[in-house]
Amino acid sequence: MNKKILILGEGFLGRRLREELGCISSRKKIYSYKDAERQLKKFKPRTIINCIGHVGRNVDDCEKSIDKTLIANSFVPLILAELASRYKIKLIHISSGCIFHYNYKKDKPLNEEKVPDFFELFYSRAKIYSERALGLLSKKFPILIIRIRVPLDNRPHPRNLLDKLIKYKTIIDLPNSVTYIPDFIQALRHLMAKNARGIYNVVNKGGLRYPELMCVYKRYFPRYKYRIVNFNDLNLVRTNLVLSTRKLEKSGFKVRNVHEVLEECVKEYVKY
Repeated sequence: MNKKILILGEGFLGRRLREELGCISSRKKIYSYKDAERQLKKFKPRTIINCIGHVGRNVDDCEKSIDKTLIANSFVPLILAELASRYKIKLIHISSGCIFHYNYKKDKPLNEEKVPDFFELFYSRAKIYSERALGLLSKKFPILIIRIRVPLDNRPHPRNLLDKLIKYKTIIDLPNSVTYIPDFIQALRHLMAKNARGIYNVVNKGGLRYPELMCVYKRYFPRYKYRIVNFNDLNLVRTNLVLSTRKLEKSGFKVRNVHEVLEECVKEYVKY
């Protein structure tokens, strides 16, 4: 077991990373600097990976749990950043790319220099609060901020995009950045080995239209049926966008196009 790395949070990503990295994790609730400091003194890690976050069933639930959302998505990252600066340990914060407006007719894939501007969702605002602060601190302290988006995994989990689409049966048809979890884990290993700091978009290259994924799934389950709906008809406040992978590629990591992973993903998924 790698005791140099401590994962905080044992949700979807926390458990997956603990398994893949072979490190220790803690489900201890953090409400204060002292809470975080106790975990540091107990485990004595050189690196903390923060997987603590609150979404609820979906991002709309954050509006109903303002304090829980602020604590998990805004305050905890700031507490851990202060801990990292005082104890000179590495902090890796798992952030989100759902913090931008996007115009499909005019915008190119958004890079890490783009200033977040999507304030309509409280979930997004809470993420912006922490990311902006950690981004500034990373210029001086060993802090790495990893933006993921719409996680897609090759094994079942309620947070997995494939599980959600199978359950919903009605899907939108807009290109969206997606983070394929096996590739995310490899990218994380790469960035850790390079001792990277600052903000990185960790998504697969290109934009995935959800019907493309479900067409692959349908080859394995021909009886599966879905219906495409116009996003505007749903009357939901959501971000749909494509992030740039150029910075990650320039770091030396080979980023696969999202369309390259679909067959592999579904083929593994149906084995469970």
